[in-house]
Amino acid sequence: MPNLYASLRTGFAPRMDAVFLRLGDDRVVTFAGIDDQSARIATVLVNRGVVPGDRVVAQVPKSATAVALYLAALRVGAVYVPLNEAYTADEVAYFLADAEPTVVVFAPGRGLPAGFDAALLTVDEAGEGTLADHARGAAPTAELADRGTEPVAMLYTSGTTGKPKGAMLTTENLASNARALTEIWGFTSDDVLVHALPIFHVHGLFIALHCALLSGCEVRFLPRFDAEVVRNELRDATTMMGVPTFYSRLLANPAFTSADCESMRLFISGSAPLTEAVHHAFAERTGHRILERYGMTETGMITSNPLHGERIAGTVGYPLPDVAVRVADDHGVPLAAGEVGTVEVLGPNVFAGYWGMPDKTAASFRDGGYFITGDLGSLSADGRLTLSGRGTDLIISGGLNVYPKEIEMVLDDIAGVEESAVIGVVHPDLGDAVVAILVADPAFDVREVADALDGRLARFKHPKHVAVVSELPRNAMGKVEKAALRRTYADLFS
Repeated sequence: MPNLYASLRTGFAPRMDAVFLRLGDDRVVTFAGIDDQSARIATVLVNRGVVPGDRVVAQVPKSATAVALYLAALRVGAVYVPLNEAYTADEVAYFLADAEPTVVVFAPGRGLPAGFDAALLTVDEAGEGTLADHARGAAPTAELADRGTEPVAMLYTSGTTGKPKGAMLTTENLASNARALTEIWGFTSDDVLVHALPIFHVHGLFIALHCALLSGCEVRFLPRFDAEVVRNELRDATTMMGVPTFYSRLLANPAFTSADCESMRLFISGSAPLTEAVHHAFAERTGHRILERYGMTETGMITSNPLHGERIAGTVGYPLPDVAVRVADDHGVPLAAGEVGTVEVLGPNVFAGYWGMPDKTAASFRDGGYFITGDLGSLSADGRLTLSGRGTDLIISGGLNVYPKEIEMVLDDIAGVEESAVIGVVHPDLGDAVVAILVADPAFDVREVADALDGRLARFKHPKHVAVVSELPRNAMGKVEKAALRRTYADLFS
């Protein structure tokens, strides 16, 4: 199977002198520039002992050099492991122990935890650091490693047990998604994509950038989402990918009008459910109906509303080409149209398994090869998917996955806390907000929660509200009824 970088390069090869990334301060990186820099970084990685299959871990700010690092890892056949910048030192130590990388790339000022043996390089917000320094003095590597069906990327996704799992993605997983999305979303070299997403995530790294590379289009590469900056960048742009929070924050800006969107052909939303209210409000304000799609870390994109055709608010559209979606009961028996069950997926986009966890991998698949997503939904008679929630307790806050068990394990260690339950509550800006309900002494000071979580869990996992109760609701088997808690606190942020 071709090297993934080679596959992506076929899309932009005719446009080597064109702008790929347009950064702030009028700085640009051409396709030729990213091709050359990634080839030089590939040499740096090889010189530090990276061979095909080795893990390269990166927890770095968003920059053109960070993109080139990812592409360099693809060139040499390494397994690229991006980490959220918000992860704490304790969280990163777990990932390093699990992934056992040959090279680690951090922001300047960070060191490896004690006992870890890996080459350390740095990249800052401007793309500078020891990685860029070494790359400037390195000769470009022309060789492209063939990984066949082996993983080329690994992204960590937490589980209900609180222990993160490394989802292994292959060349075909990523290439099939890139080909399908570039085609069904109509990307061409004439597009200009507004990119305000992080690149440690499937959405910003694989979905957005792969579409741009395969189509040879320009990317307005913003360090983060700022409603006013994005509003300005939309002018003369054609497409934007974002999480629902992006769209709610644009709507919250009174200055944002249809005039800002005159050149736009497509707004795409994903990583969290888009509310019907935001969908309709955006259409009324701008004349554009947001295209919602559905995917997971383990599968990339699964379904999409149509580019040409009706985009129904509250639905996530139809399966991608070569992807099969069914809704099944707890035993994997397909259900009839309109019935709610577990969404299951089969196709070239489905991951290779969880790193070092064969039992969890096996438990995630049916005998026929269908992957059990854990999401609940229903299919219309013509195959359009509507999601109705999670079969697990996953919280998606601001487009980022938050697993309650991981937070509860920390909360339960706080002196004075008997037990805890963490839920997601609808939030007008974040989609879901993390809420912690504690069984504790009435004199317990909830301010202790922030102190306890600080440094142990990323900020996006911290509760936006903490409540103290005398007991948690339980069913006949003694299990905490989180559905009851969600009903109790449903209007907390309304």
